[in-house]
Amino acid sequence: MKLVYAALLLHSLGKEVDEAGVKKVMEAAGASVEAAEIKALVANLKEVNIEEAIKGASIMQAAAPAAAESKGEEKKEEKAEEKKEEKAEEAAAGLGALFG
Repeated sequence: MKLVYAALLLHSLGKEVDEAGVKKVMEAAGASVEAAEIKALVANLKEVNIEEAIKGASIMQAAAPAAAESKGEEKKEEKAEEKKEEKAEEAAAGLGALFG
């Protein structure tokens, strides 16, 4: 994950995301990383439009709370319906006791 942050930092500064740049960022942060890991990251990012990936991630983050909120509302509605059903059953039981 640290390597991805290094790549994002380089991208946000308008620098090319290459092995040398990522290595410099990691060294400046005091982290030790194997050259193979850096090489793999850079190779995987060659085909990725970082701006589009960031926008896609932002959309997903914005959608997640809305989805969670709608699930919460559904649960509240279900609980309210269950309580209404329980009250109706209790009322029916009480009436049954009157007429015995």
